[in-house]
Amino acid sequence: MHPMELFSELVNIFKKMRIRVYLFLLFSTICFSQKINGLSFVASNTPVTSEVIQPVIEVHANWVTLMPFGFMKTTSEISIQYNSKRQWWGETKEGITKTANEFHKKKIKIMLKPQIWIPNGGFTGMISMKSEQDWITFEKSYEIFILDYAQVAKNSKIELFCIGTELNNFVITRPTYWKGLIQKIKKIYKGKITYAENWDTYKNVPFINKLDYIGIDAYFPLAKEQTPTVAVIEKAWKPIKVAIKELNVKYQKPILFTEFGYQSKDFAALEPWNHSKSGTVNLAAQKNALEAIFNQYWNEKWFAGGFLWKWYDEKNAGGLNDADYTIQNKPAQKLVSDWYKKMR
Repeated sequence: MHPMELFSELVNIFKKMRIRVYLFLLFSTICFSQKINGLSFVASNTPVTSEVIQPVIEVHANWVTLMPFGFMKTTSEISIQYNSKRQWWGETKEGITKTANEFHKKKIKIMLKPQIWIPNGGFTGMISMKSEQDWITFEKSYEIFILDYAQVAKNSKIELFCIGTELNNFVITRPTYWKGLIQKIKKIYKGKITYAENWDTYKNVPFINKLDYIGIDAYFPLAKEQTPTVAVIEKAWKPIKVAIKELNVKYQKPILFTEFGYQSKDFAALEPWNHSKSGTVNLAAQKNALEAIFNQYWNEKWFAGGFLWKWYDEKNAGGLNDADYTIQNKPAQKLVSDWYKKMR
C-alpha cells in the first residue's frame, strides 16, 4: 500500500474510533443521568405476583433492593445461618430468584443485598471475634454466605450486588480478607458491586477503590425539632454533603444511598437509625425530611440515587396511624412518587 493510502486509511480508522468514543460517552452520560429511584422491598412469605409489584410501578420506582438475611446469635458468633426453612420465603435463595424474575418482567432493576441480623439490638458494625481462629472460622462462613448469593445474582442477571452491610469493625480489622473476598466475588459475578457502610463510618472502608458505587446508609442526625422544617433539615445537610462530595472526588465513584428513610413520628430527623416504633405519629416530620434529602441530592450528577427504607408487599401497609419507616398510604408517598417520576 502506498504510504499516502496507508495514512488516509489510518485517518479514517481514527475518525471511526472518535465517533465510537463519543457515542460511548454520550451513552454513559444518559445512563448516569437516570437516578436509581429505589425501594427496599421487604421479603414476603408468599410468592410475589404482578399485583404486588404494581404499587412499586405506580410510585415510579425503577429499582428495588432484595434482602436475604443471615443470622448470628451475637456479635462474636463464628457462623452465619441462612437460607433456612424457618425464614420468610422471600429471604431464601428460591424466593430471591423467583422475586427477581418477577421484577425483571416489569423492567425493574435489582440490587441484591445479603445482610446479617443479630437479635436483641446487636449491631453488625461491632462484630468482633475472640481469637484469630474464630476470625478465620467466621470469615469462611461469611464467604460461603456471600458467594452463594453472588451466584444467585449471576444466575438471575441482577444488576447490582451489595457485598456487605454496616460491618465496619469487620472491614477495618480484616482488610486482607476483604480484598481476597472481592476477587472471589468478581470471579462469579460480573455486574456492578457496592458495599453499604453506616452513616458515621462511611469513610472507613479500605476497599472503596474496588467498588463501582460508594454505598452509604444515610441515617445522619439532622435536626432536634419535633417537626423540623425542610429548610432546617437542608441546612443541616450542607456540611455532610460537602464531605460526601469530597469522597466522590477522591475516588471518582458515584455515591449511592444504599438505605435512606425516616419514620413518621416526632423527632424523625434526630436519630433516623433508631428503628424503635415508639413515639407519636408525625406524618409531616417524615415528609419534610424526605423532601430535604431529595432537594439536596437528587439533582446532583455525582449522586447515583438511593433505596428508600422500606416497602412492604401488603396493600394496606403503613397508613395515617403508622409511625414506622414505610411511606405507604401516607402523605410522603406522593412526594416520593413525584420525585421518582421526575428523575427516572
